[in-house]
Order: sequence, then C-alpha cells, then structure tokens
Amino acid sequence: MAYKDQQDFIGTLEKAGELLRIKTYVNPKLEMAEITDRMSKQPGGGKALLFENTGYDFPVLMNAYGSEKRMCMALGVNHLDDVAKEIHDLFKLLSAPKEGMMEKLKLLPKLGQFASWMPGVKSGRGDCQEVIMKNPDITKLPVITCWPKDGGPFVTLPVIHTKDPNTGLRNVGMYRMQIFGPVLTAMHWHKHKVSAKHFNEYKKLNKRMPVAVSLGGDPVYGYAATAPLPENVDEYMLAGFLRKKKVELVKCITQPDVEVPSDADFIIEGYVDPNDEMIWEGPFGDHTGYYSLADWYPRFHITCITHRKHAVYPATIVGIPPQEDAWLGKATERIFLAPIKMALVPEILDMEMPVQGVFHNLNIVKINKDYAGQGQKVMNAMWGAGQMMFNKILVLTAPLNPPGGGTFEESFKINDYLRVAQDVFKNLNPATDIYFSQGPMDVLDHSCSKLGFGGKMCIDGTFKFEEEVDESYEFRVMSSELSEIHLKEKFSEIHAVNTALLKKEIPCIIISVEKNRKAHIKELHQQICELEEIEGVKMILYVEHTVDANDLPTALWRFCNNLDPKRDYHLCKTPITQSTNQPINQYAACMGFDGTRKTKEFDDFHRDWPNIIVADDETIKAVDKKWEQLGIGKFISSPSLKFKGQMYGEEAAVPN
Repeated sequence: MAYKDQQDFIGTLEKAGELLRIKTYVNPKLEMAEITDRMSKQPGGGKALLFENTGYDFPVLMNAYGSEKRMCMALGVNHLDDVAKEIHDLFKLLSAPKEGMMEKLKLLPKLGQFASWMPGVKSGRGDCQEVIMKNPDITKLPVITCWPKDGGPFVTLPVIHTKDPNTGLRNVGMYRMQIFGPVLTAMHWHKHKVSAKHFNEYKKLNKRMPVAVSLGGDPVYGYAATAPLPENVDEYMLAGFLRKKKVELVKCITQPDVEVPSDADFIIEGYVDPNDEMIWEGPFGDHTGYYSLADWYPRFHITCITHRKHAVYPATIVGIPPQEDAWLGKATERIFLAPIKMALVPEILDMEMPVQGVFHNLNIVKINKDYAGQGQKVMNAMWGAGQMMFNKILVLTAPLNPPGGGTFEESFKINDYLRVAQDVFKNLNPATDIYFSQGPMDVLDHSCSKLGFGGKMCIDGTFKFEEEVDESYEFRVMSSELSEIHLKEKFSEIHAVNTALLKKEIPCIIISVEKNRKAHIKELHQQICELEEIEGVKMILYVEHTVDANDLPTALWRFCNNLDPKRDYHLCKTPITQSTNQPINQYAACMGFDGTRKTKEFDDFHRDWPNIIVADDETIKAVDKKWEQLGIGKFISSPSLKFKGQMYGEEAAVPN
C-alpha cells in the first residue's frame, strides 16, 4: 500500500498501538538515542517513538522500522515473504516460454501495471516545498547526536539523490551526514557505492555535482535507499513496486537537475565540488556495534532547505545489536532471496542473516545439493553477487538428499540455529570443508589489516558425497570430561569457557582469553588440542578476556566483528593412535579462530582498533531521572551497562 506521507504512516502506527508519543522535553544530543536504544532492545523491537518536545520546531520520529510488524507495515504487506513471492511469480511470468499470441497477451496487464509504478516528475512544487528557509541552516533541524564519542550530530536517515552526469541515471542511497555548520556537512559515501562512482565522473568533467537529500515521506523510500539494487535500476521503481503506486517527484529549487519525492518532509539541496579539499569526518557509532574511525570524505554545501508544514524529522540510531536496522536487513534478506535464487543461484532454498552478524559478517544459506562441489559453486556465486561481496563468513547447509533418490528432508528451518548448527557440525571436517579467500570488505570492517580488503571464509556444512570425503580424517564422539575449571587451572590466561554447545551435540567451544604475547592464540590452541579431553571438538572460538564466553549472542557478535578468517585461523591436526599407542594414518582436526582484539604489539596489526559503543554515565543518569515523565511504560535500564566492562579505556579509538 502507498502512504500519503510520513504523517499518514505515523497515524497508522498509532492506531495499531505501535507508536508512543513523548511530550516531555528530550535532548536530541544523546538522550533521544539512549531512550531509543533501551526501547529497540525490548522483545519484538519495542515501539516507535515520537519525540514531540525537542527544543526545535519539529518533532523527531525514531524506531519506526524497528520490528517485524512495523517493517511489514512500512512496506504494506502482512509478511516480508509476501514480497519475495510476488517477485518470484513476476520472474516466472516474464521468463516462461511464450509460444502463442494468447500467451504473450497475458503479459500485457502485468506489464501495464508495472509501467504504472515507474516514477514520474510533476510540474510545479510539491508538499515538500511548502516552506522555504529564507537562509538555509541545517542546525535549525533537530539532528541527533547518537553516541558520546561521535564526531558531532549526524543525519542518520538521509535519502540521497545523485545522477550519473553521462547517462542521467538516478541513484538513491543512504549515507550518513555529519553536520559541520549551517550549510556544510560531510557526505559519507564509501568507494564501493554508486554515488561515489557518480562523484568520480564529475571529477573527470571538473564539474560541481548536484545532490539532494530527502527526509520523511512514504516510509518505503527509506527502505528502497538501502536496498542492494543493480546500478542501472532506479530505487524509485522498487519503491513503486512495493507501494503499488508510482513515486511522484518534483524538481529541486536550486538544483533543478535533481528530482525528489513530492511528499517528503524535508529536502536539503546542495552540491559537492570535486575541487574542494576533503573534510575529516567521524568517528561514528556504527551498525557493527563499534565506532567507525574518522576519515576523509567530500564536503556537501547546502544551497536550499525546504519542508512541508507540520514536518516530522525522521532519525535512527545504530549500535550494538539488536537495533532498528536489523529489520531493514531482514526485509532485504527476504525480498532479495527470490531474485538471487532465480537469477544467480537457483539451488538456494533459504537464506538467513543473524543479527549477531550485523549484515555482512555472517550469512547462513540452505541449498538443494545434487553433486560434489556444489557448495563451492554456491560460495563463488554468492561472493560475486552485488553487496554479497562484503560477506565475511558464509555457512552452507543442505537437507539430506538420499543417495538412492527420493525427496529432500525439510526437517529444520534455517532460523532454527540449534538444528542448523547440529547439522553443519555433523557434516563438517574442519581440515577440508572450510574455504578461505580474500576480497573486498565493508569499509566499516575494522578487523581487516588493510581498509576495505580482507579475508573471508565459507564453512561447507552440507552433507558430503563420496568424492568430497577425505578418509585420512576421523572424528570421534565428543568427550564428556571437558571442564571449564580444568582448562582455567591449566591455562591462567583463560578467563571463561563455554562448553554448553557440547551438551547440544555441537562440537564447538568458546574461550575468553587474555593475550599477552605474539602467537599466543596459535600456541594456546595447539596446547589445548593436545589434551585428551578435547577429542571430538571440531572448532574453538577465542574471544577477548573482557567478553563473557557464556553469553553466546554477545560472544558471537564480538567474534564475528574481530575476525579476519584468512589471517586468524589456526588448524591443529592430531594423529589418532590405537590402544597400542602406535600411530595410524588418520588424524583428528580442530580449527581455532582468533576473534580477539588485534594490536601492533601482539599481532603486527597497524590500524587503529575502535571501541564498542556505549552511552556515557551522564546521559544514562539523565534518562533514568526523567523516565517516569516520559510516559512510555515501566523502567528499562540502559543496555550500555552490560558492556561498560568490555571497553578499551575511554577513547573511541585506541592507537596501537
């Protein structure tokens, strides 16, 4: 369904009991983010929040996408899979053989409907231009400061419009904007993004690049701006498809070459000059749960700000998961499953991006396996598919295909993590079924030794055909004697051991360890693997000593962020002996992964290592004090309190 505007969406949320209005004054600097962080981590994502008393002329809407229900409401569907099914049916219709005229005529209604969703530009002004600021000043908007070590206030839900100067093709993306003054922000587009490519084309032409930023309007715009579409596909075509109504655009006032949604709440017009010096932008508390470090980015000069009457400023925060952005990611996972299956990897049955993997770090894929090596075929296809090139850890699983034929066993769903892990580890030989590669990585990945380039791995947990089995390895039943106390007594650097997975038939343990020398994890892993009671364990994950290994979601989040798989793996092969103590030509194998913080001293790591994101004590106390006045329900303590002991001192980035 199409919403008339953002106010229509707010009204719909309120009628559904999904929105809370806060009439008490809340400071956009840190306090709004702290309240939203508490709310977003409630079961089901809590409620959307409308801060009505901001100290500015405009209210602030936050956590609007922050649950499965609200994400579905934003896209106008009952279930996120509904969109994938519709795309799947459309692909089938378009790709089916058309043998006669009648078959071809059947396409016309669908094609006509599709054409009606294409964006259109109307003449005159739109609702987004009802009010024109006499002197543009972005500091008049309630732009939030999210976290205490942020470089300043950031626009966090900007829908940014650029065009290729050669083809005129539009791109709509979402890149944070740090405020530096009334008419100056940074434009944080990464080198892999389409807008950055547009900027490079303007550089070649030595021309100013017109840019426009919209805020608010139909909530589908914000989602479409984050969607991983091919470069030549207009995001507003996707928005039209989702809302079943074309997006109506109007020309900007001072940048008429750029069009923006007529129903937006705010429009910020301006330009980026390729002859400008870059500006030092950041740090920023990012979706990884860590601060992304400061770096040089283009300057965005504001030439005009317009808004509709009674505009509402939309904002979001990102940080330690789960947060609102997890649901934007879940929508992408479900919506783009169908195109990936049909166009690139037809054997995919399902796909899951766990919250702890913060989008790119961890992806689980369930495939239909018919032949040896098919897992590697899927691996290569996935890493070559658009933004999947940033994926760090790819886990493959497959329902059992009986050798004599028959139907696939569909006994577990991909979001049943326990069942998936049991199946993966049952089929896994850590010496032969884990594949390492290198390639482009998310610029925000701090674990890479080089910015934007690092290691990745595929864990092939599919059942194996005879050709894929290495007979020189044998894996025995896990020992029941492995104890945390024994390991801590034997190795003083070990602070905690999680053996809970062993009891669930998952041969993997997690160890919190305090590194104190070079090659420490490699040596420790070798020593642990020599213990008799470790027999049967296939994988050990090492995390920082400040991390509670027995808090599985947190440990996995920290582990995935801090690992460069190709650099940080340690495989231990142990000869298997018979009762006579004579070696035989078989080995057990245990893979160790170093998911600890990397330093120059112990790891020869020369980049800065960012800190995790937590609220400061002053903000926590201020929100605690005013909680009862907010009128949003029972008291919720700050999620940051859990992580205070896991920080590295007081700085946002700790130099090595």
